Amino acid sequence: MLKKSTFYGLLSIALLLMTQCTQDRPLEYPETRMDEITDNYFGTEVSDPYRWLEDDNSAETKAWVAAQNEVTFGYLEQIPFRDDINERLTGLWNYERYGTPWTKGDYYFYFKNDGMQNQSVLYVREGLDGESRVLLDPNAMSEEGIISLGSMGVSKDSRYLAYSISKGGSDWNEIFVIEIATGEILDDHIEWVKFSGISWEGDGFYYSRYDEPATGEELSASNEYQKVYYHQLGTSQEEDILVHWNPDFPRRNYGAGTTDDERFVILSESQSTRGNALYIKDNQKPGTGFVNVIDGFEYNNRVIDNINGNLLVMTNHSAPMNRVVLIDPNQPAPSNWKEIIPETEHVLRNVSLIGGKIIATYLQDAHSKAYIHAMDGTMEAEIELPALGSLGGFSGNKDDNVAFFSFSSFNFPGTIFKFDINTNTYEEYFAPDLDFTPSDYEIKQVFYTSKDGTQVPMFIVHKKGIELNGQNPTLLYGYGGFNSSLTPGFSLSRLILLENGGVYVMANLRGGGEYGKAWHDAGRQLNRQNVFDDFIAAAEHLIEEGYTSPEKLAIQGGSNGGLLVGAAMTQRPELFKVAFPAVGVLDMLRYHLFTIGWAWADDYGTSEEEVHFHNLYSYSPLHNLEQGVNYPATLITTADHDDRVVPAHSFKFAAELQRKHEGSNPVLIRIGVDAGHGAGKPISKVIEEQTDIWSFMFYNMGVKPQY
Repeated sequence: MLKKSTFYGLLSIALLLMTQCTQDRPLEYPETRMDEITDNYFGTEVSDPYRWLEDDNSAETKAWVAAQNEVTFGYLEQIPFRDDINERLTGLWNYERYGTPWTKGDYYFYFKNDGMQNQSVLYVREGLDGESRVLLDPNAMSEEGIISLGSMGVSKDSRYLAYSISKGGSDWNEIFVIEIATGEILDDHIEWVKFSGISWEGDGFYYSRYDEPATGEELSASNEYQKVYYHQLGTSQEEDILVHWNPDFPRRNYGAGTTDDERFVILSESQSTRGNALYIKDNQKPGTGFVNVIDGFEYNNRVIDNINGNLLVMTNHSAPMNRVVLIDPNQPAPSNWKEIIPETEHVLRNVSLIGGKIIATYLQDAHSKAYIHAMDGTMEAEIELPALGSLGGFSGNKDDNVAFFSFSSFNFPGTIFKFDINTNTYEEYFAPDLDFTPSDYEIKQVFYTSKDGTQVPMFIVHKKGIELNGQNPTLLYGYGGFNSSLTPGFSLSRLILLENGGVYVMANLRGGGEYGKAWHDAGRQLNRQNVFDDFIAAAEHLIEEGYTSPEKLAIQGGSNGGLLVGAAMTQRPELFKVAFPAVGVLDMLRYHLFTIGWAWADDYGTSEEEVHFHNLYSYSPLHNLEQGVNYPATLITTADHDDRVVPAHSFKFAAELQRKHEGSNPVLIRIGVDAGHGAGKPISKVIEEQTDIWSFMFYNMGVKPQY
């Protein structure tokens, strides 16, 4: 009888041979019509033969989507271990999980999922030890589980909860109101809400919306002229009061909020994803309008609360790593600001007022730190966190000594802790029961050298005792943009890789926010190539150190990270075996023409300016595919309801990749139905997509997962 190890060895060889035989027969991709469309950018002629795919409502585009999915799923269905991966993922996901509780008045609210529910359910209880009951169950709103809950706001008297829902993953939201005590949903109904919070004042709330788009353009038309409204409870949307809009600047976004005591209304104005101006209205001064407190869009500014008529604000004004200041609304000039928490060498991420204290959380080399400060800013103590990982933020009231926070890391499943601010101690409130042994895995953070000599950090996760022989299946993940930081976190899906001897790597590239404004700027606009160089250097480091090889290395990223993967695979196709560009920004010359794309110009620049056109054209994934190149095995993922990064990016990239690619590696596109950019995706769809991603990766690496 064969030993188990010998059996699996022979099976792996057979699988590899089968894979090679399959891949020696190139796939037949659907034909994609090419039109003769050419644009002139500052003397440079650029063809755009697939522009017709930008019309996601046309019958021809829908037929193309169906044909592509037929080829893709036909390929995926023949992978012999796909069902095994799906079964393992389903088993992993089937456990009870909770969200961090938050409180308003006598009520405590929290999300809970029994395991395989498509959407988590909102529960409420009176008092911390009261009996829980369901307040909102989005699973009951849709048989397919495609309706998800979004923004929420509880009225000051704790009587009502206003909440938004999204359908099919779209950014478009609708707002409803429920009476908390009775569970009665009121007649109030608001439509065409997008990029909006819900902030109560008296018997109504503020929200932001756009005008209703033309029929057929709901998921693609440019989002312009955002307006702030006030909705009075019990009235129709047509009666809502227009609070603010600016007809002179269609491409600016506005949001209104209130301080905890509802004395001040805060109006935030922005024109990109970075920087905002602040205006306030003092409700103790009837008849007065909004007064500018901080002007311009150079700095990020967030009002934390009202402190005795002054505004406590977190800002990076004159502090690239952020600080906390107190601003007198009557003397708002920066020279009059009182510094409460000064800038440090680490990035200040968040500030909470709880129990008469200020809790400040920081990033230190891309992992969390937390400190307690007195209200005058004096640092009193560090909060010793459970491990090197990520803090989910503190939830509590400024007059309550009890708070909650969540914490996770690569081998530390998301756990909720109950925190006593008086004693600076915490206890486990909820820990998930998972089929997973944390001590089996090793986490390390290394710093590697990028192309220009910059030291870049990355986290490496794998089973203890793996051999560095270059044969480990490895997934390198990155983002690198919009001041967003990647920090250690737990992923159920990732266990498929790790428990099969694989290596997961997360690189903290320039363009992110891990080291403040300078780190972001170093990967922004004309510096964008630094991000791609950092990612490529990460791959080279992993190969040099023996973790993996070009035949066993996959790259993955979503949205701006999809751009990252697209740029890396077109610049260095020989370096990677598999590529996963997800919901990516892939046509850099036209991204700003759709939905909210114009707001990304601060990170990218646009093709409307010559200097930025040449830069964008130099790395735009769609425009840098070359004829006759053997590109990595590629599985592009997008969705039909993605109105953040419209699916046309992925459609056009897939068509061009299939036309120019030469070699046996499959280059496919997987187009989700009734799904969007990622938020609110049903668990069933998440498991299906993750099953296909891991199956595609292992199959094209000749690796047989052992289930």
